[in-house]
Amino acid sequence: MAGEKFVADVGGTNIRLAQVENGRISVIKKYLCKDFETIDDAILHFSKDIGVAQFSAGCIAIACPTNDDLVKMTNHSWVFSKSALKAHLGLEHLDVINDFTAVAHSLPNLTHNQVIQIGSGHAAEHGNIAVFGPGTGLGVEHLTWTGNAWHTLDGEGGHVDFAPTEEDDLIIWRYLYKKFGRASAEEVLSGRGIVNIYSAFCEDAGKTPVFSEASQVTNAGLHHSDEFAHKAITQFCQIMGSFAGNLALNLCTTGGIFIGGGIVSRLQDFFLKSKFREKFEAKGDMAHYVKPIPTYLINEPDHGLLGALAYLLQQTQRTHNDE
Repeated sequence: MAGEKFVADVGGTNIRLAQVENGRISVIKKYLCKDFETIDDAILHFSKDIGVAQFSAGCIAIACPTNDDLVKMTNHSWVFSKSALKAHLGLEHLDVINDFTAVAHSLPNLTHNQVIQIGSGHAAEHGNIAVFGPGTGLGVEHLTWTGNAWHTLDGEGGHVDFAPTEEDDLIIWRYLYKKFGRASAEEVLSGRGIVNIYSAFCEDAGKTPVFSEASQVTNAGLHHSDEFAHKAITQFCQIMGSFAGNLALNLCTTGGIFIGGGIVSRLQDFFLKSKFREKFEAKGDMAHYVKPIPTYLINEPDHGLLGALAYLLQQTQRTHNDE
């Protein structure tokens, strides 16, 4: 498809937009969502900012459900119709996808310089891939090769049951069960999950929690200034390993397990020295099954845009082939 193309990565606070030239991302601009009344205004401002009169195609990766024509952002006020946005911008082609769908599509294109491998293992070409990311919630996505293209397998993997594997996990499970009537993975592996783990350990010790925000627990844990905060981030990393191992078992992810999300990047040095990989491989009789599977921390800040680009190129090529 000829003409100018763009990709966007939209979160609750920022929108990042990039021009696509020769199948690659070129100019990247970052704006505050609150500075624009609508997403249309932000995209039109971007086109004027970089001197492009008209885009012909685009792909928007956005942090909310995208199954219906009407898209309502979860953590921002923007609401828009895909078809109306396409018409208003005069586009021939527009994709609007979930942000974790974009993250998944970026994975086959990431180089060794854009990821950090944790432990052993070797990725099989075109092997199934899984990615998860603790953030505001717990995003999970799978990617599979169908012979001529990569396809995502959508679901709500962040809401599966939390499975304790040791005594400290049971402390957390009991706390969550008492509080919510159910213990889900997202209530452990997320920002509020870190607070839940910390609060569970405090309660178990008969202490009153000092912190109520994930950043407070993380900072105190990293600086060893609070015993329960340090124990919380330690357990957080180990639970991530168990969860990643479950994803590997679920779909035979010989292409690797990838970890994104802002929380792990802030914990990076601590995380890389943790027992994540040990817990990943601790699958009893099935340890031999997961041991060859590599695990990676995504170390590329633009992976959302790269994934939106990969998805756009795949879709526009398919459209071209069908014509």
